Order: sequence, then structure tokens, then C-alpha cells
Amino acid sequence: MSGADRAGKKTKQKDETDRRKAQRAEKEVSVFGTNRRLSPEELDGREAWWCAHYEQLKARGYLLRPRYSPEWVPSWKISKKDWVECEDGKRLGFAQIIDATRISDGEVVTLKRINHAVHPHEVAIAQYFSSHALASQAANHCVPIHDVLTLDDDNNMVIIVMPLLRPYTDPRFDTIGEGVACIRQLFEGLHYIHKHNVAHRDCMNRNIMLDPSELYPDSFHPMEISLNRDYSGLAKHFTRTQRPPKYYFIDFGISRRYDPSEANPREVPIWGGDKDVPEFQDSNEPCNPFPTDVFYIGNAIKKDFIQTKRGFEFMWPLVADMIQADPAKRPTMEEVVARFDSICRGLSSWKLRSRAVDDDEDVFELVARTTSHWTRRIGFVTRGVPAMPLQRRST
Repeated sequence: MSGADRAGKKTKQKDETDRRKAQRAEKEVSVFGTNRRLSPEELDGREAWWCAHYEQLKARGYLLRPRYSPEWVPSWKISKKDWVECEDGKRLGFAQIIDATRISDGEVVTLKRINHAVHPHEVAIAQYFSSHALASQAANHCVPIHDVLTLDDDNNMVIIVMPLLRPYTDPRFDTIGEGVACIRQLFEGLHYIHKHNVAHRDCMNRNIMLDPSELYPDSFHPMEISLNRDYSGLAKHFTRTQRPPKYYFIDFGISRRYDPSEANPREVPIWGGDKDVPEFQDSNEPCNPFPTDVFYIGNAIKKDFIQTKRGFEFMWPLVADMIQADPAKRPTMEEVVARFDSICRGLSSWKLRSRAVDDDEDVFELVARTTSHWTRRIGFVTRGVPAMPLQRRST
């Protein structure tokens, strides 16, 4: 390579490095409100909005954590701890979402701010599934809405109050039966949504959560979910076999509800969190959002079970049909539920009680988890605990 070629290559590499730095700085500004390195006690742009509304929310019965109080004094300033050891040193994960304590009963809940002008249908659809007529139905796996708060200073912004949830794959699945029970609820829940003429349009894995109230009876820190509420240690939890959770779909921001007479609704593609949707790749043509929902949930099962855990290969024929490129060839959720029920009838108790092994486990994790699994398994068999956890139904 000549000197000129080497110089040209170095120039290109420098240009690429500068471009990436500029992109990173732009992204930091959009997320944090600044690309200046903030000290731990400085609130970023995502947090400042909540701090400014601390008193309004308190007056409406919801108390934010000390970090967002106007009178906050960082705990590490008055203790010998480093800021990373303190619960009030943790920033928000998302600008729109924060945890709060309901003053009336001490329950920790989740608040989400929604701009009506941007997402005009979200509150109405979420409240519809939380209505008295639907909320108690076992097949309803839409996140419950406890309250809707208006603000004094912004007529376009509202805040919905929801239970404190956690990602549906955390804690990890111990058995194949736990995974099957989860998938059953997800298919049942999306089928329920579709039966009520609603297309979710973003039901990918990050919009699936679980109710941790039984799994984590002493709760956990909302921003560092592996730790307990006061940061004093790991959050203790049961397995899903011991305390079967309920799974929920969240985020109806781009969802739509249709008149029952609309047999084949058409919508211009809106990209959700999953960028793999075949019908969105090279086209902006309006399409039916219901088969796209089938793709989303099928792709979630593919990524979170089939590709990352051993033992879920039996799901592949169904999932392969759900994620095929032609939306017209995908099964409806009614057909998915029927086929899944047939699959479940062919699974033995031994299979369901088998350990769900993560593909990335090292040898030490393999030995430790297998040993603890068999200890639990023997106890479950002795006590007659079902191989596929049954979620408790509301009465």
C-alpha cells in the first residue's frame, strides 16, 4: 500500500470516528437533554420534568422517590457510601415512565405520561380493557389502568397509573413448563385483544411484562430490578412454578380499535420496536395490522425461547408459520391458540418439568442451576405441584 493510500485510509477512519462521535452526541442530547457529563446529583432532561411535577403528583396522591423531590439532598452527601451504592443515585430508564408510591395505601405503582396530540388513542384503548365489564375476565392480559391524572399546566398531557411490573423474561425461566405457561397466556391475551377488534401494533417482547407481586413479595427497586427496594441486597424471589405470575401487554400508543364491520382494516405502516416485520421492509402500502401482530408475538417467542433456550424446538413449526413473509399466510390468533393447545396436549410431564437451559450458560452456571433445579423438582413431584404452573384466576 502506497503512502497516499495509507493517508487516505487514515482520513476515512478519522471521518468515520468523527461521524460516530457526532451521532452519539446527538443521541445523548435527545435522550438526556445534554451531552455534557452530568454529576450523579444532577437531574438529566428526562428527570427534570418529573421533578417539576413532584408537588402536583403529591397533591393527587402519588409520591415520587426522594431523588425527584425539590428538597432532595443526595443520600451519599450525608453518609459514607459511594453514590453507586445509593438508591437515589439511579437515573430513570425512560423519560415517560417513573415509579411512585400511592399515598393512600403505600402501594408502589408505575406512572406513564402520554401526550394526547401524539398518541390520541392510547388512554381510551387502555381504559377500555380496564373497564368493569372486561377487567375481571381471565383472558384479558392488558395492563390494568388504576387512574388517569390530568395536569394543571398542560392540557395535552395526561398520566396513567398502572401496577409496578417487570420484564416478562425476568427472573429467568426455571422449567419448560414455566415457559409454556407464559406462552399460553401471551397467545390467549393477544387473541382476546383481537376478539375485541383492537390491533396492538407493537406487541413485541419489550411490551410484554409480568405482575411480580407474588414472585417478589418484598418487591424490588424499580430502576435496578435485581436489587431490593433500599439497595441493601439482591431482591429475593420465588420461581414461576412456586408463584405463577400473570403476564400483561403494555403500551397501546399506536394501537387502533375498529368497528366490528371492518373485516379487513388497512393502516399505513408504523414502525414499532421490532424492525423485522417483512411487510414494512420495502413498502409503505397500507396493510392489515392484525397479521402484523401475529408476526410480532411469534418473533418474540422465536427470540426469547427458541433461539436462546434449549428445549423449545417443539414451538418452531407454529412460530415459523406466524412469522412467514406473506401476512396472508399467517394463522389468525384464534388458529394460533387452537394449534398451541394441541401442541401442549402432546407434551409429557417429564418434558414440562425439564430445566429451561439458557444457551449462554457457562459450566459453573450449568452445574449450580441444574443442582438447585433438581432439588426443587423432586419437591414439586412429591407435593404434586403441576408441571405447567397454573396462574390463579380472579374470583
